Amino acid sequence: MKSEVNMSGAPKVPKDRILVVDDELDFLRLLKRSLVKDLDCEVLTASSGEAALQMLDEEPVDVALVDMKMPGMDGLEVLEEMRTRHPWVTAVMMTAYGCVELAVQAMRQGAYDFITKPFDHETLVFTLQKALERHRLLRENMRLQRWYQGQSAFQNIVGRSPAMRRVFETVQMVAASDLTVLITGESGTGKDLVARAIHDLSERSRGPFVAVNCPTVPENILESELFGYKKGAFTHATHNKIGLFQEAHRGTLFLDEIGDISPAIQTKLLRVLQDKAIKPLGDTKMIKVDVRVVASTNRNLQEKIRSGTFREDLYYRLNVVPIEMPPLRQRREDIPLLCDHFLKKHGAELRRPHKTISPELMEIFLAREWDGNVRELENTIMRGILFAPGDEIRPEHVGLMSKRRSDHIFDDASFQQLPYKQAKEEVLRRFHRQYLENLLARCGGNVTHAARQCGLERQALQQVMRRFGISAEKFRKPSETAP
Repeated sequence: MKSEVNMSGAPKVPKDRILVVDDELDFLRLLKRSLVKDLDCEVLTASSGEAALQMLDEEPVDVALVDMKMPGMDGLEVLEEMRTRHPWVTAVMMTAYGCVELAVQAMRQGAYDFITKPFDHETLVFTLQKALERHRLLRENMRLQRWYQGQSAFQNIVGRSPAMRRVFETVQMVAASDLTVLITGESGTGKDLVARAIHDLSERSRGPFVAVNCPTVPENILESELFGYKKGAFTHATHNKIGLFQEAHRGTLFLDEIGDISPAIQTKLLRVLQDKAIKPLGDTKMIKVDVRVVASTNRNLQEKIRSGTFREDLYYRLNVVPIEMPPLRQRREDIPLLCDHFLKKHGAELRRPHKTISPELMEIFLAREWDGNVRELENTIMRGILFAPGDEIRPEHVGLMSKRRSDHIFDDASFQQLPYKQAKEEVLRRFHRQYLENLLARCGGNVTHAARQCGLERQALQQVMRRFGISAEKFRKPSETAP
């Protein structure tokens, strides 16, 4: 639903919504007219419990005014379903005079208040005003909780680059839903941290977060770990075992590196995603599970589909919302921030005085390819904290040569013995490779953008790349095609 805009251009605050549930149609019509006028709100009506629940599933409602005595589903049954399906709706119960005990039971089941029939209209309006105020307070509290969770959920994921801002935005959007998420990216890019952030920002944050690294568990054990087993299911099954799906009930199950699971496990996992139920080994009945699945992989699953080693139907079940983690070489502007974060984090953990990165080492960090991504950078800084004797971490403390020394061809004794022409060609070759690779890394392998940045025509840049054997492919994200 889009927000309305008033004549000044500012968005209009949406009106409160009250749902009145009663089997007397004349009473509903009368109450709707009076409440719209007295409370300046929208009033929806339902003449049965079943119709009320269907309306709640389809429309946002702040307060529900529900009659206790109705044919079919009575008020208590409606209240019980509301508490399960729509816990943020504030319920006020209407009951006949002399049935106060029933109303007290309703309040024990989660109703906010009750009012007895026949009631004074002013008393009803006052009761509903209090219920609406309570709902506003709950809504504001939930907003503040979400804000606080958002602050803490991302505390271990550092980055201000455009690529990381897109990741943060996607995580915040998808966390509010229950959709399955597939996180892709190279090893060491922080896929596990993003999975945890999705859980912490979701309504399942109070439930369990269960993670399993699929490649580290042998195939014959992974099945029983995921789905559990009954006593006697196999030789060493001496007791019943709860599987990880059951452990993650009403929470999140994170399947790390799912691209490495066997076809047999893929088939069973697909069935769970379709049926929302599991069957432990040795059991004859299905067990319903309420689990959100977040998966990750550093493999190209589409290539695995083409090779027949990964099921296409499972891929589309998992890839409802894709999140791609950028490699560190495509967000070099985040390296100083990451260094500062790891220096503070591990300096405290290792009980060492605060250290800084020398300008010379930072230059090496910014030029490095980082095949191990953020994890490799973190490990490098941990070594520096341990081995640097002073307050500054220098290249030699982490086993890295200075860029100026290692790349300065004139210091190479073998270069000095080359003929002039050959030495000149070697200098040019190294210059072109280093310049072009850094350029393509900054542009994510987009040749058009790279040509614009370096001031060459696109075709001229491609000719230079071909001459020195440089391909833009390795700098591109897996989902991108050549420009």
